[in-house]
Amino acid sequence: MVYEVIKKGGIAVLIDPDSTPVEDANRIIEKAKGVAGIILVGGSTLWNAEFDEYMRELKEASSIPLVIFPGYSLQVSRHADAILFLSLLSGRNPQFLIGEQVRAAPLIKRVNLEAIPTAYLLIDGGKITSAEFMSNTKPIPRDKPDIAVAHAITAELMGMKCVYMDAGSGAFYPVPDEMIEEVKKNISLPLFVGGGLKTPQDVERKRKCGADWVVIGTAIEEDEDFLLALRDIV
Repeated sequence: MVYEVIKKGGIAVLIDPDSTPVEDANRIIEKAKGVAGIILVGGSTLWNAEFDEYMRELKEASSIPLVIFPGYSLQVSRHADAILFLSLLSGRNPQFLIGEQVRAAPLIKRVNLEAIPTAYLLIDGGKITSAEFMSNTKPIPRDKPDIAVAHAITAELMGMKCVYMDAGSGAFYPVPDEMIEEVKKNISLPLFVGGGLKTPQDVERKRKCGADWVVIGTAIEEDEDFLLALRDIV
């Protein structure tokens, strides 16, 4: 089960099908060997209508577990190893709290895809991100770690298996260190942290603060060799 891998922690590479042609994605996955523990695939918008075919081509080339990071209910594929079954717990929009999940659930069941219930918390990263805009929700203020802690505890009490704190793709600022530390102190679930990480030092610092998984996306899109610099951190 992929969840057994997730419980170990590591570095996750995020691939957005809209901005990354499959040839580029396969090259990134090849470079990620020995660095990334999982590959996340998905995004807040999806103009690529051939998601299932995209996943099939990635699966043929990848020995690293492929985990869907869905932006909405149609981002499901039998070629994935698992899906983060996200609920946007930081917002109050019922469509992303439960609506998209109800639409996706029958398909996930039909293709026998491992679903990992995950609380998704948007954190203010200094700019309006695609996830914030598309979900029509506000992020948790970056100077309010207590609010993030309350949401993370709620996720654990509701039976979710992971918490994902995201400053958003291309964020000006990553999730604050203090917020990561406080959340990690108060839950026993695997903690994902992503958004706004621009250097290997950023990645290392978030790991030391308590992030079980540090998610890298935009930095790799801009420089695929960023992965090579992470080898000493793994």
